[in-house]
Amino acid sequence: MPEKNYDVVVIGGGPGGYVAAIRAAQLGFKTACVEMRKTLGGTCLNVGCIPSKALLTSSEKFDEARNHLASHGVKIGSVELDLTAMLANKDKVVKDNVSGVEFLFKKNKIDWLRGKGRLVSATEVAVEGEGGTEVVGAKNIIIATGSDVTPLPGLTIDEKRVVSSTGALELSEVPKRLAVIGGGVIGLELGSVWSRLGAEVTVIEFLDRILPGMDGEVSKQMQRILSKQGLSFRLGTKVTGAKAGKGAIALTVEPAQGGAAETVEAEVVLVAIGRRPYTDGLGLEAAGVEKDAKGRVKIDKHWRTNVPSIYAIGDVVEGPMLAHKAEDEGVAVAELIAGQHPHVNYDAVPSVVYTWPEVAQVGRTEEQLKAEGIQYKAGKFPFSANGRARALHMTDGFVKVLADARTDRVLGVHIIGANAGDLIAELGLAMEFGASSEDIARTCHAHPTLNEAVKEAALAVEGRALHI
Repeated sequence: MPEKNYDVVVIGGGPGGYVAAIRAAQLGFKTACVEMRKTLGGTCLNVGCIPSKALLTSSEKFDEARNHLASHGVKIGSVELDLTAMLANKDKVVKDNVSGVEFLFKKNKIDWLRGKGRLVSATEVAVEGEGGTEVVGAKNIIIATGSDVTPLPGLTIDEKRVVSSTGALELSEVPKRLAVIGGGVIGLELGSVWSRLGAEVTVIEFLDRILPGMDGEVSKQMQRILSKQGLSFRLGTKVTGAKAGKGAIALTVEPAQGGAAETVEAEVVLVAIGRRPYTDGLGLEAAGVEKDAKGRVKIDKHWRTNVPSIYAIGDVVEGPMLAHKAEDEGVAVAELIAGQHPHVNYDAVPSVVYTWPEVAQVGRTEEQLKAEGIQYKAGKFPFSANGRARALHMTDGFVKVLADARTDRVLGVHIIGANAGDLIAELGLAMEFGASSEDIARTCHAHPTLNEAVKEAALAVEGRALHI
């Protein structure tokens, strides 16, 4: 019998896992969380969401000082990049965040079991740490192991010249040329960072558009905006080979549908073609836990696996790989174990791209509505007609509201613009409560704010926008 026994053991200390542990502890369960990193927070806090946003913010300030402050009447001398200080700031932001999670564990009396977690049975977890292996008992187990970088066959990631998102956060100098393989969220965000700092960035994408999961109009507009910022794009293109030389890496590329091969050279190559569920060495087979055809942990609508005492959440299961989606699932599972009746409305889970301007969406795209045969109305309002955006000199982009043609219920909202990631929250709340576009349009919005563009787009659904 295990020496230690818990009500809940969470495997994985990322956003889904640590939030699940905190909620379980709040509900009175004796809780432990297994995490193999030296710090809590998972990929997101250590080498993902948080450090990338720190660098995005720093690079935006550098670009603003160098190129945009003069238009506001702020004149400064020559602007120099101190990359060492910028990276140090990023590291401090990470340290503050992960230390905060450790404090929350202590506050909520959660045991941090340091090591790699492995299922032994339906009620036992082995923790392989520096001091050996310990087996603990658990009435309930929550798998929250997240995801890992998807490799590109034929290209070895060394985190120096060929880097994943992790290595792209640690470059010791700005490369003259950076090739980004993958036109999704990670590639565009990190590509934007190094482009602002002086790199010549080329984005190579297999599909014929960037941001493939987003609204088509948003994708086209963002490509135009990013192109103006200096990024170049090779769409409908695949990488078929790579050869490292002394000064650069030569990538062999050709049209995705076949054609003549070309060479793209870069000092650094970022592989950003997606992420895959992290299940290596998890012991799923030993516990009898099933996986789906895509290698994810298979669950029912209550996040329970085929083994009743084992649940799974976050990137390791079906659905968008988003930290906030994992957090909501973690809370829901803890409450489910406590006999409550939680839910996660996946139609109201927002997603954000932290380029500048930002991109945010919640709900369905126009392409999805057309494919599903749903009749809808669209209302759109540009930030160029918004007073606050003009004052900020941030007039790129628009808000688009999609509403059911018969009921007027909001089905999806898409935003390109300054602070889009914050603006989308209002729309997520609206959709959670089944709001109509008229409900949003009749809600008084403060003036002058960027949020007024949301109201105007809602008004535009019925063709009655006021400021355009």
